[in-house]
Amino acid sequence: MYRVLILPLARKDIRDSALWYEKQQQGLGRKFTLQVREIVHFIQENPELFSVRYDDVRTAVLSVFPFLIHYNIDENNQIVIISAILHTSRNPKIWQKR
Repeated sequence: MYRVLILPLARKDIRDSALWYEKQQQGLGRKFTLQVREIVHFIQENPELFSVRYDDVRTAVLSVFPFLIHYNIDENNQIVIISAILHTSRNPKIWQKR
């Protein structure tokens, strides 16, 4: 199984989105966070399952929330590096600045 490294800006993406959802409806932020964890665990076990979308960046879609998890695979060290977790309506090039 691969190790997972969630970069600080991706952690901020999770936190900011969870806070926004929590303001919309109590408990929804927690549901969002749990779904992110679920998909991250799935990526950890199956990192190559999701297709390459930009250069060497792969994306995984959350099943309930309209978000993409952007990640790279470091094969040599068996690490999945998550660089962004962005709403699908946002400009996908945002992750490139990271």
